[in-house]
Amino acid sequence: MPESEVTSPSHLDDAPVDEAPEPGDDGVDTVALTGAATPPEDVAEEVAEQTDELGEGAGEDGREPDPLDVELPEGRFADREVSWLAFNQRVLEQAQDTTQPLLERAWFLSIFASNLDEFFMVRVAGLKRRIATGLAVPAASGLSPRQVLEAISVRAHELMEEHARTFAEDIQPALADEGIEILHWADLAESEQLRLRKYFRKQIFPVLTPLAVDPAHPFPYISGLSLNLAVVARNPSSGKEHFARVKVPPLLPRFIAVDAAGRPHRPEETPSSREDGRTAFVPLEEIIGEHLDYLFPGMEIVEHHTFRVTRNEDLEVEEDDAENLLQALEKELMRRRFGPAVRLELAQGISAHVRDLLIRELGVVEHEVYELPSLLDLTGLEVIHELDRPELKYPKFVPVTAHPLAEVESAQPTNIFEAIRRRDVLLHHPYDSFSTSVQEFLAQAAADPKVLAIKQTLYRTSGDSPIVDALIDAAEAGKQVLAIVEIKARFDEQANISWARKLEEAGVHVVYGIVGLKTHCKLSLVVRNEKDGLRRYCHVGTGNYNPKTARGYEDLGLLTCDPDVGQDLTRLFNQLSGYAPRSRFRRLLVAPRSIRPGLVDRIEREIAGHRAGRPAWIKIKVNSIVDETVIDALYRASQAGVQVDVVVRGICALRAGIPGLSENIRVRSILGRFLEHARVFAFAGDEELPDVWIGSADLMHRNLDRRVEVLVQIVDREQVEFLTDLLDRCVAPTTSSWHLLPDGTWERHQVTEDGTPLEDVQELLIARARRRVAASR
Repeated sequence: MPESEVTSPSHLDDAPVDEAPEPGDDGVDTVALTGAATPPEDVAEEVAEQTDELGEGAGEDGREPDPLDVELPEGRFADREVSWLAFNQRVLEQAQDTTQPLLERAWFLSIFASNLDEFFMVRVAGLKRRIATGLAVPAASGLSPRQVLEAISVRAHELMEEHARTFAEDIQPALADEGIEILHWADLAESEQLRLRKYFRKQIFPVLTPLAVDPAHPFPYISGLSLNLAVVARNPSSGKEHFARVKVPPLLPRFIAVDAAGRPHRPEETPSSREDGRTAFVPLEEIIGEHLDYLFPGMEIVEHHTFRVTRNEDLEVEEDDAENLLQALEKELMRRRFGPAVRLELAQGISAHVRDLLIRELGVVEHEVYELPSLLDLTGLEVIHELDRPELKYPKFVPVTAHPLAEVESAQPTNIFEAIRRRDVLLHHPYDSFSTSVQEFLAQAAADPKVLAIKQTLYRTSGDSPIVDALIDAAEAGKQVLAIVEIKARFDEQANISWARKLEEAGVHVVYGIVGLKTHCKLSLVVRNEKDGLRRYCHVGTGNYNPKTARGYEDLGLLTCDPDVGQDLTRLFNQLSGYAPRSRFRRLLVAPRSIRPGLVDRIEREIAGHRAGRPAWIKIKVNSIVDETVIDALYRASQAGVQVDVVVRGICALRAGIPGLSENIRVRSILGRFLEHARVFAFAGDEELPDVWIGSADLMHRNLDRRVEVLVQIVDREQVEFLTDLLDRCVAPTTSSWHLLPDGTWERHQVTEDGTPLEDVQELLIARARRRVAASR
């Protein structure tokens, strides 16, 4: 799941949070908290009025009115920011779902918190920046960023309060019932407190740095997302009160694990079952708060409360002016730490004068203050989720080798090149193993003496990535290796800089893409010298080359040696590393030039096909859909009578089921143990074979205008049928999902009228993978 992009905290991948808005692209579409700019009946009336003006049925010349000529009504786009908050509400509903395993519910609480942190750091900060710089122009909806900030504030306050209640009244007691206790200091026995006092003196106290605020000590800088204690101490001699800040050290465990005897220990040493003993955790900030007299000896501690600040942490790098993009980015990463505050979280019960002091010194306004019951910063629940309690988690699933790569499961790796020569291989992760497919493809390419060159895009990958290792091995073996590295992948910039330099040192040709465009496409090209000449092997995917996230992200990939795809990738890599502005492609659509017009053209073909009496339908699966041009094309398809199905995980500016506008559009959202991340675009096409594409692009301005994105056409009949069947299952009434309603709200459908659980599409695919392994033995 849950850009942090999770849905896990990293589920923001690409996460649901878009890039910071740019002039003319604030993406804000309505002010109503339901996500609807006007009531659905108003839109329907407006559509009806426009239809009346055009005349019903045939026009005066006897021809049917062309829906492409119909002016669409105002208020047809939902608010993208409130829509994102609705997505995070769906993550919260996963935490509230008692049918989910308990530790997974705690994990969803952590994801919700992490997602919201990134939303404020990027989206809210971007809106504030536009207002401050005078670029607060209305979006397509006509709303200003200021109106949207007001709407966000109302909804975010409601959601954060609900999130805190869910933890305090539901998850925390349920964990305690299972022997996993998150305790306050007062809940500990005296002997336990004594042991923790010793632990504090040895392990915590030496790390702490109290910072006083007085005429000689200005208010300290509070780093973004750090957890802090606001302390008021009184001098017993003078009676004067002083303010101080103590930062909770981020490198220490957020929760200190305590065994049955009260001895602190590492979380991984906790009992593996309730019968083996109590698993107790004490928040680090509570231990610090109980020992403030060590930090302020001779002073009386009047009060202490936790607080947390979220800052603008988006990056601004002028590539045209940067002689060295890496150096410019490193400087900007340092600046990021000092961005302006956009949210202040306070523990309930804080005194009015300390509250006012923090608001004044941090430069926030009242609606940016969120008072919540302790504990603040529930991203720390990820530690609880890591406990070795398998009965409280999803059943373990081990991905299987994709069937075309191995008829039977074996410890011996398949000859990847031989398998790809037989037929195109469609991969569906995490059900199909990433390590035995994509990772093995690149490892074999690096070791194969017949391979002459490897070209690869890298957007996000893990620090110890076997993908990076394979590229280094290939370069050291004398192969031509090109890596198109996107070092501006948000929140992965520092890691990407590190391994980009590592690649350069090994002799890999590292290129940072095209100025002004992020390289977000997922491509790999291997050139191999075979007895009948050079052959190009390709991988085009929907997800990052990251072995870790590949175990939790649902993604698709195509392995092929089709000459058209090979030629297309060769041309595209030449564009990315050199100069090839006039490149044309056969099986690819490439943004920023051809994805939007290519998709709109196919939508219009479905309209024409429907008019001609041919089967016509459109099925789309994406992370987010915001682009007004594509949405308008879908509206027109709906008006023409074409059935449109959209599966969207995150932001949805499209409005569904509105008479006269979108009554033929169904929108569904699926969240589960895996983050739904694949992008699929399917059209009925001609009568021979549906027109199906997969790739890296979401339907957002950033993807279609400011990124290099790629969609590849799927031409194998069996693979086309698999993908269209997958999309049909996602929108089927028998599938558990959220339905987008005409008023802009989302309604969860989990059970039938008689209480029978609906089908979980992810569990279905897991079961199918397990059956495949069982059948091969």
